[in-house]
Amino acid sequence: MQRVTITIDDDLMVELDRLIAARGYQNRSEAIRDLARAGLRQADGLRDTEPCFAALVYVYDHTRRDLPNRLVNEFHDHHELAVSTLHVHLDAEKCLEVAVLKGAAGPVRHMADHVIAERGVRHGQLVMLPASPPKLPAGE
Repeated sequence: MQRVTITIDDDLMVELDRLIAARGYQNRSEAIRDLARAGLRQADGLRDTEPCFAALVYVYDHTRRDLPNRLVNEFHDHHELAVSTLHVHLDAEKCLEVAVLKGAAGPVRHMADHVIAERGVRHGQLVMLPASPPKLPAGE
């Protein structure tokens, strides 16, 4: 393990200490390591062939012409990626869905892009995690 010294402005340190307290970290080093790992994953992303688990979260207007059918067809067309879906009625028009996906990162991204791009899907976000998390050195 390496020891690194960094300089953080006061405002950022206050935010970091709030996060540490809210999440119950034992110390600042643990929190900064987790944030660094998350930042590296986000910056690097997953290679298209890398296996992953993903959550696709989106809000859509179910009254839009044929949109529910188009979404169902998208999932049937990619049945090998779709594991499960949670459907929530937000109000008389809007629904929220959370779809759990599993497969190679490229096809998962491609499917998510198609769902989010559908006319009537108002908001969408894909969260991807590697199927095999990186091995940590002993002691972490």
